[in-house]
Amino acid sequence: MNKANRFNLVRLLLIPIFLFVASAAAIEKPDIMQAKVFDPSIDVTEYWVSEKLDGVRARWDGKQLISKNGHLLHAPDWFIEDFPDVTLDGELWLARGQYQQTVSIVSRKAPHSGWEKIKLMVFDLPDNPKPFSERVAAMRQMAQRRHTPYLNFIKQFRVVSPDELKQKLDQVVAEGGEGLMLHHQDSLYQHGRSNRLLKLKPYDDAEAVVIGYRPGKGQFVGKMGSLKVRAENGKEFYIGTGFSQREREDPPPLGSLISFRHQGYTDKGIPRFAVFIRIRDEP
Repeated sequence: MNKANRFNLVRLLLIPIFLFVASAAAIEKPDIMQAKVFDPSIDVTEYWVSEKLDGVRARWDGKQLISKNGHLLHAPDWFIEDFPDVTLDGELWLARGQYQQTVSIVSRKAPHSGWEKIKLMVFDLPDNPKPFSERVAAMRQMAQRRHTPYLNFIKQFRVVSPDELKQKLDQVVAEGGEGLMLHHQDSLYQHGRSNRLLKLKPYDDAEAVVIGYRPGKGQFVGKMGSLKVRAENGKEFYIGTGFSQREREDPPPLGSLISFRHQGYTDKGIPRFAVFIRIRDEP
């Protein structure tokens, strides 16, 4: 049976479900702080600003690295041997535009030499009960004492106006970056999405879970035409653009998490002009 027939007989007839892949390395998911979309009405002078790195979110608990989904990341001993005994929140990162390669390296189930290319880029101290400005000061002190090439602290800076913020965003994007993060100076670390932590990009983006498929027509006969997805707000809709030919022949599996960009929302809360970006296949 060829790939097109397998696609039609298996994928299109499957009942949309969420897949959960059990792992012997699965442990308790860390309580992470997550960002909301930038609000232009805020006073930007009250926020610390940093580059938004598109890496793999990870928590160092003082002994081991844990993914945001609660899986042990199998970093070599030499990678973590000089990490501090305090909890760190950050991104495992290789370089701008290297998300998929980063995932490939850190997802393997055994330590390997590929970790030499990776750094844990720290942006917060979850167990520190003080406001973010004081946590920034603590991270700067830790950065001065660090003695490992595999641990770094993301630069936090200030802007004096929305115009300067826009200039910083344009500069980061022009250099291949994804966007900016804004963290309120008085914010305490908390679990879940917070309006004290904001993300700013040149376009709106979001994540959704794949729950079904629509078959292709015309040039896409025998391939995937569009994905049926469920967004964080529970809304279900289809995404039919942004895919390569290879992705239409072998589309994201049911239950996988994808990123997409869009142009705002309809009155019913459906993303307008949604375009597929990629699978978020982090461990």
